[in-house]
Amino acid sequence: MSDSNATDFTNPSTFILLGIPGLEATHVWISVLFCTMYTIALLGNFTILFIVKTEPSLHGPMYYFLCMLAITDLFLTTSTLPKTLSIFWFNSREIEFNACLSQMYFIHCFSVMESGILVAMAFDRYVAICNPLRHSTILTNPMVATIGLAVVLRGCIIVLPTPFLARRWPYCRTNIIPHTYCDGIAVLACADIRVSSYYGLFLAFLVTGVDVFFIAVSYIQILRVIFSLPARDARLKAFRTCGSHLFVFLTFCIPSLFSILTHRFGQNVPLHFHVLIANMYLLVPPMLNPIIYGVWTKQIRNRMFWLTVID
Repeated sequence: MSDSNATDFTNPSTFILLGIPGLEATHVWISVLFCTMYTIALLGNFTILFIVKTEPSLHGPMYYFLCMLAITDLFLTTSTLPKTLSIFWFNSREIEFNACLSQMYFIHCFSVMESGILVAMAFDRYVAICNPLRHSTILTNPMVATIGLAVVLRGCIIVLPTPFLARRWPYCRTNIIPHTYCDGIAVLACADIRVSSYYGLFLAFLVTGVDVFFIAVSYIQILRVIFSLPARDARLKAFRTCGSHLFVFLTFCIPSLFSILTHRFGQNVPLHFHVLIANMYLLVPPMLNPIIYGVWTKQIRNRMFWLTVID
């Protein structure tokens, strides 16, 4: 491998991932935490998929969107955690140039998909609460499939310029990435990266901002309807119907925005803290989503209890 400080280092064959700089002595203990969270995420999301598939009463728009969320969470965590754990356990720090770009693409792609699915779920809850009589005619199976396809295409297409822009840069500073996965490699380039930087801000603020806006509008309308219901039991039932999704939205949105803002404007934030938050942003929502839906959603909770009793 070429010397990382050489001025002709313009086309690295590999990058070096450092893990969590400053916390090398605790990598093993951090790996136990990450592995536990990853295992819970895998088991939980596969359980959600199994329950929805095997229970005909759950074959509806809300649970189809929930399955889309579970699949996205599985891909999102798997795009980073295996490599992260190999760094912690086997000191396997090298990652090929193309693999690095691919990992960066999939992280952003599935993050945008997850945000889009949360918008679709908010729309489903809006129709279910505000127009319950039209829910089955508006959100038909073909409509759900169309929304799902649109979410996937948006995620795949809107992030596509990112790896192509990164591939064109000359890398003459270093090939060392102070992270557990390929993120922010623009700082390693010795070229004008303003186009990529502006596009990254566009993705961060426009996509996230638009999605948060639509979700917020949906829930403002939902809460208005809920609090206008005359019966207390009806209000509680309606709130439980959408409470799980609202909590899932918060667990995704808050760490996501914090990570984005820290990455762009948090120069004074310690590097190890930023890397930890960036990992938690990819781990916590996929781990919590099936737990939240398992606890809050009566149909899933009852099915899980039935399976436990049978076992």
